[in-house]
Amino acid sequence: MAVGIFDSGLGGLTVLEAAQKRLPDVDFIYLADSEHAPYGVRTADDIYELTCAAVQRLFDAGCDLVILACNTASAAALRRMQEGWIPEGKRVLGVFVPLIEALTERDWGDNSPPREVDVQHVALFATPATVASRAFQRELAFRAIGVDVEAQACGGVVDAIEGGDFILAEAMVRSHVDALTRKMPKPQAAILGCTHYPLMLDAFQEALGADVKVFSQANLVGESLADYLTRHGDKIGSGEPAYLTTGDPKQVSNRATQFLRRQITFTAA
Repeated sequence: MAVGIFDSGLGGLTVLEAAQKRLPDVDFIYLADSEHAPYGVRTADDIYELTCAAVQRLFDAGCDLVILACNTASAAALRRMQEGWIPEGKRVLGVFVPLIEALTERDWGDNSPPREVDVQHVALFATPATVASRAFQRELAFRAIGVDVEAQACGGVVDAIEGGDFILAEAMVRSHVDALTRKMPKPQAAILGCTHYPLMLDAFQEALGADVKVFSQANLVGESLADYLTRHGDKIGSGEPAYLTTGDPKQVSNRATQFLRRQITFTAA
């Protein structure tokens, strides 16, 4: 069985890359809902409907495990999906879990009461929809106490990255970091709460300063997925990925090739 990885656009390719390096024998199917990207400015109901439709496409393609490599979908849709939509025998996981585990230094299955952690001042950079959901703050509050989270909605960054304009994206990153540090002058850690943002990791780190620990999701999700599949060892295959898109395959392929700096070929979903 293949493992599905879903994102509204190309940001989830950072998660796929990390997962492939960690799990070279697993078959992955990547789906980009390019026709409806970006999700970060949509309503919660709209995000839920689009996410369910995309995940169903991956179930139909033979996946029984799907990773929502999209913070917006994870924040706005995952809990609602888990409460009543996901079919029996299927599993959908989000990208928040590994991030919370890393920040709080405790496993997701650790149900002990919330406790103090070393990092007390956290900057969160995410899409407007993810920030509005407060999902990260909610999940963090279950596991840690006394952590001050300052969230910055990074409008325009995803559009610039998807359009291949990395100069504009870097300028926007600097602007958003400046806006956040006016509210929280000395964050101890920063969360890149969008799977597009690892491509801007250097820009975030430079703008924040070397003393700020920046948590990026791609490698964390790859390690978490490897741990999950070790405990559910039925996903071994040939290691051949498939790339699907709801948008124009040629256009998306060109952007993905620029995105990852190697040839990527998408087909119509």
